Amino acid sequence: MADGWSRAQRRLHWTTAWLVAAGFALGWIMVAVPLRDLLTKFLLFQLHKTIGLIVLAFALWRLAMRARRGRPATDADLTGRERRAAAAGHAALYALLLIVPALGYLTASTAPAGVPTLFLGVIPIPGIVGPNPAWYAVLRVVHRWAAVALVALAAGHALAALRHHRRGRAVLLRMWRG
Repeated sequence: MADGWSRAQRRLHWTTAWLVAAGFALGWIMVAVPLRDLLTKFLLFQLHKTIGLIVLAFALWRLAMRARRGRPATDADLTGRERRAAAAGHAALYALLLIVPALGYLTASTAPAGVPTLFLGVIPIPGIVGPNPAWYAVLRVVHRWAAVALVALAAGHALAALRHHRRGRAVLLRMWRG
């Protein structure tokens, strides 16, 4: 077990959090842009896809770092219920950090319009499947609700950290300062 979160782990944590928030907000904005503003809509979709791919890469990187370095010991004064809730919440967060971008990629791959995915707006990312209107209709909804679940769970995670902080526990400080 590590004594504290490393600087790299903390930076990845906060960068991932901001990217998830930005990608989520962008997702709602991009679908609201009217088709008459096609270039703006296209660019927003590409930015959203790029953020999703980066979140996926960061989640994998975070898992690798956690496997290699470990995590700090849990506060001794947490109850068994709080420990189990924290473990389940972290597992769900990591799962959704992997699932939501993967669903987004599959949604883009199956989109009937066949719009390419351009990482950073220039690097083409090929789809593993072709356009499929039936799969697209399902994946689009599942991707959206999984993203809502991810943001709701992340908000709950942040509120729990604030609650612990108000109770004098160092949970938030450890992720903020190490």
